[in-house]
Amino acid sequence: MESNEFKKDILEQGAIVQRDRETYAIAPHLPGGITNTATLRKLADIGDKYGCKLVKVTSAQRIALVGLKEEDLENVWAELDIEKGAAIGFCVRSVKICPGIDFCKRAKQDSVGVGLAIDRKYHGMQLPNKFKIGVSGCPNCCAESAVKDIGIVGTSNGFKVMAGGNAGGQPRIADTICEGKSAEEVLEIVDSIITLYQKAARKGQRLSKFIDKVGIDSLTRFIDIPAGEKGKAMEEISQMNS
Repeated sequence: MESNEFKKDILEQGAIVQRDRETYAIAPHLPGGITNTATLRKLADIGDKYGCKLVKVTSAQRIALVGLKEEDLENVWAELDIEKGAAIGFCVRSVKICPGIDFCKRAKQDSVGVGLAIDRKYHGMQLPNKFKIGVSGCPNCCAESAVKDIGIVGTSNGFKVMAGGNAGGQPRIADTICEGKSAEEVLEIVDSIITLYQKAARKGQRLSKFIDKVGIDSLTRFIDIPAGEKGKAMEEISQMNS
């Protein structure tokens, strides 16, 4: 077994090494933070069985089991029988979603429906850097949409889409891309943004830095042009980012 001094995150197990450099935390994928009592019981029972030191509700709407031994990780995942949350690595993380019109009296749009559709398609997708998405059902922005790589906000006239937000060491408020869009239009816009970022950004470059380099107009232009012309536009934008 690897010496504690050199222990690192284990990507294939979705396991994050803890401060003690001996134990790990895992975060099963709970899309939108939506689950049921049976799953909560399973998490608690398996956490007890394998000596979990802490159960943590994360900012990404996951439930992390903290303090697990490396030799137990495979068995823990097998018994949970839940998809691993994409909590580490250069990929699309869990989509943060507010309760939306199904539950919240303030919601203007179906954030849960849109958010889950995005999560199903992109969760865990490999990209040049980590990628966070927030879907809020109203301008109160409970999913912190304004500081996500892609932020979606419900309004009385449809959805507003933003891009390039970042809440990290160099905070950045996302640029507004468009407003008054339907759920179907939002999904197409998200696909265009992720496609361009995946193909034209450099490894390690966050979407915010990519937008700062090529300009927000390049992104909006790519979204708006017909599908048959996107290939040429992508090449041009890639050259701008070189």
